[in-house]
Amino acid sequence: MNGFALGSTLLGTGVEFIEALTIVLAVGAVRGFKSALLGALAAIVLLAVLVGIIGAPLVSVMHILWLQMIIGLFMLLFGIRWLRKAILRYAGLKALHNEAESYQKELERQKAAGKTGGSFDRFAFATTFGGTFLEGLEAIFIVLTFGLSSHSMSSAILGALIATVVVVLLGVAARRPLSTIPENTMKFVVGVMLTAFGSFWLGESFRVTWPQGELSVVYLVATLVLVSLLLVARAKRVVASSQANIDDHSVEVHGR
Repeated sequence: MNGFALGSTLLGTGVEFIEALTIVLAVGAVRGFKSALLGALAAIVLLAVLVGIIGAPLVSVMHILWLQMIIGLFMLLFGIRWLRKAILRYAGLKALHNEAESYQKELERQKAAGKTGGSFDRFAFATTFGGTFLEGLEAIFIVLTFGLSSHSMSSAILGALIATVVVVLLGVAARRPLSTIPENTMKFVVGVMLTAFGSFWLGESFRVTWPQGELSVVYLVATLVLVSLLLVARAKRVVASSQANIDDHSVEVHGR
């Protein structure tokens, strides 16, 4: 059992599942849960087939160095994207992602589309199918990435399964968007870990000798957290300074 793979996959896939569940709940609330759940289920089945066709052969035929390079590169790019967004949100330069707001927007979109007369709602099916498929693709990427990089696919799959069970149970219990879960914190943690592992495996593919081997990942994580906190603090100071200058200029204009 690999704790890093399990924890990272649990958090990463949890974020994706929450976003998918928000769409399903919104669609189901307006147009009925039968078609909404069928759309989500169809997307899950298709994703499972794609993993079976593409995922296993990819692992068996690729050389380890190429595998490390490709996985490391995707981890790095994906992690930096999440980390950047989380830093901007913490600094106040980007609005925090609000699942309640997303839920309400989807609710209004479904109401605007109107009800259908038949028992099978194509619009609801297509909406939940598309949302679940896109979020599921990212979840699969997270599972494959951490599973292959840690040589513990079972831990990564277990993390995804735990995330699935937790999110589904919370969704059934609440029947509303899971806005109480601090998504930005989850994205920050996963972004840090993806960036750290991506840097490590990309270096491995170029035969970089890391000090103390795989323990270097811990140092990379600590460094990324420290740098991120410094960037957040600096960005907040810049924003505060800019706002103060704007206020001073406004006072001068009104005073003339």
